[in-house]
Amino acid sequence: MGIVRWLFDAQLVIGDQTVLWREVIGNVFGLLSALGGMRRRVWAWPVGIAGNALLFTVFMGALFDTPNPVNLLGQAGRQVMFVLVSVYGWYRWTHRADETATVLEPRWASWRARAFLVVALVGGTALLTPVFRALGSYEPVWSDAWIFVGSLLATYGMAKGWVEFWLVWVAVDLVGVPLLFSAGYYASGLMYVVYGLFTLTGFFVWMQQRRKPSAAPVTVG
Repeated sequence: MGIVRWLFDAQLVIGDQTVLWREVIGNVFGLLSALGGMRRRVWAWPVGIAGNALLFTVFMGALFDTPNPVNLLGQAGRQVMFVLVSVYGWYRWTHRADETATVLEPRWASWRARAFLVVALVGGTALLTPVFRALGSYEPVWSDAWIFVGSLLATYGMAKGWVEFWLVWVAVDLVGVPLLFSAGYYASGLMYVVYGLFTLTGFFVWMQQRRKPSAAPVTVG
């Protein structure tokens, strides 16, 4: 249990700011998961789940008595959501109905699916904002709700193999960076800047793969 206790308590002090190593490591796992997703590697899902578990304890700062006693319910809730949707994505990427079960071919979403993503993002944010506010989430609460709903839709789109899921992540990052910095989660805010650049790259990589006659296989290595 020594490594677990160290991981839970370890802090990085930079000037007058305290950053939990859990926040740093959880975000690194998230970045590795995004890299694996861009390369269509199945290991992206379990690595992402490990990062989600760490970040849940970070964003429930008041509950876990961390140096930053701020609860970002949307950020914490999306970690739980990530785990659930990642299990679905992990299964979907490794179980196919035909003999090409190990092959993931990126595809464009239909116009109906694109409309669903937009309506669900805006509508879900509007519905969850008063709920998160009533639960005491950090202001501006709509940003927290936007991040939660967008993360859900982006992870679902990744599981479906839609190229557009990268653009949903871009929309999440644009709102997430200022929110995290204002709430004092500097490691996560910086990582979101990296995510923003990374998700744009991922979009163009998947777009190029979609244009090829046959996309590269998903591998388990």
